Amino acid sequence: MPKMQRKGYVFDTHRLCDPARTLAAIRPHLAGMGITRIANLTGLDRVGLPTVMVTRPNSRSVAVALGKGLTLEAAQTSGVMEAVESWHAERITLPVRAASYQDLRQDALVADVERLPRVTGASFDPLLRMLWIAGRELASGEAHWLPYEMVDTDYTGRPCGGQGAFPRTTNGLASGNSLIEATCHAICELVERDALTLWHHAPPGPRIDPETCDDPRCRKVLGRFAKAGLEAGVWGITSDIGVAAFLCMICEDGSRPGHIGIGSGCHPDRAIALLRALTEAAQTRLTYISGARDDLDPEEFTAKASAERAQYVRGLFEQTEPTDRFQKTPSFSSPSFEDDLAWLLERLVDAGMTQVLTVDLSRPGLDIAVVRAVIPGLEAPHDDADFMPGHRALAAGVGRP
Repeated sequence: MPKMQRKGYVFDTHRLCDPARTLAAIRPHLAGMGITRIANLTGLDRVGLPTVMVTRPNSRSVAVALGKGLTLEAAQTSGVMEAVESWHAERITLPVRAASYQDLRQDALVADVERLPRVTGASFDPLLRMLWIAGRELASGEAHWLPYEMVDTDYTGRPCGGQGAFPRTTNGLASGNSLIEATCHAICELVERDALTLWHHAPPGPRIDPETCDDPRCRKVLGRFAKAGLEAGVWGITSDIGVAAFLCMICEDGSRPGHIGIGSGCHPDRAIALLRALTEAAQTRLTYISGARDDLDPEEFTAKASAERAQYVRGLFEQTEPTDRFQKTPSFSSPSFEDDLAWLLERLVDAGMTQVLTVDLSRPGLDIAVVRAVIPGLEAPHDDADFMPGHRALAAGVGRP
């Protein structure tokens, strides 16, 4: 029986080992993956939450990755891991198969394409040949074929061998110190983006009363926002799946001009989920302050755009009251990733997600695991330019005025 993979680091996320050890294992490979710089952005803002940017100039997707954490080492590791996983997904070396969906399903198991997210302006043709890549269905362990265009992140050209019918994003792409650690992170990201999309399609509910938050780490971060003169609002966005998820927005107190920050987080442990949302909000604000991201339109950095974003956030604060309780959010804490994965799969199955598929993109000799997860039935990120709402988003929006 394989040895249980117990968590060795649970401070601001859950990992097998502490950030310093992870970073030390990856550092010898950074140059080979085109990573040229790890820059500390923290001092550009007055919040003081560690945030870094990691540059990879020859990237085939986004050249700048961002990382955050409660310590500088945690932020550095977070940013590097994001850059590393993107490098893997841009340079897939696994076998692929060219076939139409109709032909492929005659002799192989295939992802439930009817429940995969779609994009505007395109349609899926089951009779058209395209490229597929093999993944594993976690409950059964059986191989299932997935559209290659949902796994590959080489955006320097049109989707290789695809129909352009499915989203091309990094949603569900994650790395870790082991395959199961990376898998848990990938699943949580998919659940988070689904929950966020559902929240944006429904009328906004009440905010979390910060006084009900009993986690000292989260309270310390909220205190940093207040000390910096920023107003923070947090919403519990946990969906019917039942895995804790939060959305955090921050903006300058009162009517002062300035950049906003928006972050979301999802994790079995509700304190970690909230901490991720809070630190990502600080990271997003620094993204605007630094101008670091190369995938944002220059218009995003104008005074007009900044004022419009602030108006949007203040409007949401005015529409909602902080009457929700942090303790209402479900929480699950375990000592191992095996326990986390079993719990996550049970939640997904109970919510009707019968396929949880993963593609192992790890490279031998790099001391890092990289996974792409795909869960038919979950919604794609709502803020993608070609987003098309699926059944869950449309149902969530029924009560929206």
